[in-house]
Amino acid sequence: MMGRRGLSSLNLTFLGTASAQPSLTRNHSALALRLNSDVWLFDCGEATQHQVQRSKVKMGKIEKIFITHTHGDHIFGLLPLLASMLNGAGGTADGVEDPRIHMAQNSPDPIEIYGPFGTRAYVRNGLKYTHTLLGAPYVVHELRLPSDPPDGDYISLALHAFESPNGRNIPQTNGVWSDVYHDTIVSVSAAPILHSVPCIGYVITEAPVPGKMDPAKYIPHLKRTKTPMSIMSCLQQGESIELSDGTMLQGPLKRPGRKLVILGDTYDPSPIAELASSADLLVHEATNAHLPALDTHTKAEDTFESVEARTKSRGHSTPQMAGAFAARIEAKQLVLNHFSARYPGNDDVEPTAKTIMEGIARLAEEHYSGKITCARDFMSFDVDVLPQEHA
Repeated sequence: MMGRRGLSSLNLTFLGTASAQPSLTRNHSALALRLNSDVWLFDCGEATQHQVQRSKVKMGKIEKIFITHTHGDHIFGLLPLLASMLNGAGGTADGVEDPRIHMAQNSPDPIEIYGPFGTRAYVRNGLKYTHTLLGAPYVVHELRLPSDPPDGDYISLALHAFESPNGRNIPQTNGVWSDVYHDTIVSVSAAPILHSVPCIGYVITEAPVPGKMDPAKYIPHLKRTKTPMSIMSCLQQGESIELSDGTMLQGPLKRPGRKLVILGDTYDPSPIAELASSADLLVHEATNAHLPALDTHTKAEDTFESVEARTKSRGHSTPQMAGAFAARIEAKQLVLNHFSARYPGNDDVEPTAKTIMEGIARLAEEHYSGKITCARDFMSFDVDVLPQEHA
């Protein structure tokens, strides 16, 4: 697992930005979050492993996979990816022992999968009935709603040979799942969001980070008292140091770490609003839009109101709805995602596609004044720490 001392790099790479059906320019949903060199995936639609291979994301660095919901366009790529990641290709003839069984028994920490009720059964059934063996273990943690059974998996199959028995069924507390994962550097919490099936939004929060330090405020005191300069590392962490002459030096106060909110499909993410407050970046779906002057597929009878009503009836959002939620939680940046196949994903090279995606962004701007980006496959950018004055 990760032995991070801090996050020098936090990067998002969109591997798939389509909704329902893929197109020639958009693959099914998947997003890679790179924490230094480690990788966490959020959703894993069909052909995600192909997208990983075409990107700069390293498959061997994937540690965790977070599933928002079990619709196929968000999970059908999970089993093939596991097979590729964990040496799952091929098998052995009758009477021949597969050496991977012993490899798995001596493997380090398993690949962790988080998802709603049903994720564990889906993975176990899929591996069982495709006769898939693996060369390393995995574990599934399910985020259980109050309406879900607290125990059991609704599956009669025994654990897969490579499935860790340590999978947790995580109950809600006060309507959210707090710290489903955490270490000293980063934590993940989650909350349900409203869709046509149980769906989850995830909040990734970096622990408070050291403030920016002005060495000139400390070095003269250290030299005067002949204190080792190695003390600067303690001050950088915000510690208080008493020098030999009684002088107290206080390192810069820590500042909040970065917060990312990654939502699954939703027509109303209100249950996650408090948890998502003041996000540095919000990823929100925008499946359908009314673009009468730009989209040739626009129906004559359509209006902004009718498109929103139809979109919500299918469990999804428009750009205006995404913009309104970004404003509500005071997000610093909004990334629109999960677009209908009618909206092409080659707007970086095709003028008509660019015009359409700019039109979608303008709809979100009606309700949100921050930075707006329309995601496309393989778009990648760093989530930077905001500048701070010297302490």
